[in-house]
Amino acid sequence: MSEKSVSDSPMSDLIVKELTPSLRDDFLLFFDYIAFADNPDWSDCYCYTYHFSDRGKDENRRAASNQIQESRIRGFLAYRDGNPVGWCNAANRDNFPALHRLMRSGPDELERVGSIVCFVVAPSHRSKGVASRLLNAACGRFSKEGLEYAEAYPVKKPTSAADNFPGPLSMYLKNGFKPHRDAGWYMVVRKLL
Repeated sequence: MSEKSVSDSPMSDLIVKELTPSLRDDFLLFFDYIAFADNPDWSDCYCYTYHFSDRGKDENRRAASNQIQESRIRGFLAYRDGNPVGWCNAANRDNFPALHRLMRSGPDELERVGSIVCFVVAPSHRSKGVASRLLNAACGRFSKEGLEYAEAYPVKKPTSAADNFPGPLSMYLKNGFKPHRDAGWYMVVRKLL
């Protein structure tokens, strides 16, 4: 199989599951050992900073674990051969206190928007369609919840692969998102659900 066909087609054996308290240990396993195997400088995040201020690795891990048990961190895990290989942090925008400061939005605008704030894909599974499958799962969940838009915040000019943690702009455009607002170093993109 050519490199192009591998990177352009979704992995047929990939399974995407919505994060629930029963998947907490898989989430922690992914962030403890898999997610940042090639970028240890980011290994303390546990995708927690959009919920609260960064408090360091141990505190972020503990807090994320508690938030998952309380169903307060929402998103999707991708699995291949029973192992977690990807994560997407996606929920109703009012679930992300840090976004309120970033977006400076009033509560009336928040009610019907689902936000996709972060993707983490295992180094061995990047550029193989994992993030697109996670994105589709997030949009599907938002639609079922009755949200009007899916919204994301890709970096306009990433200088490294790590800068694409919100997902690359090209992926959003390929999946039906449209530019909504230029916000300086990032672009707000939206898709009508």
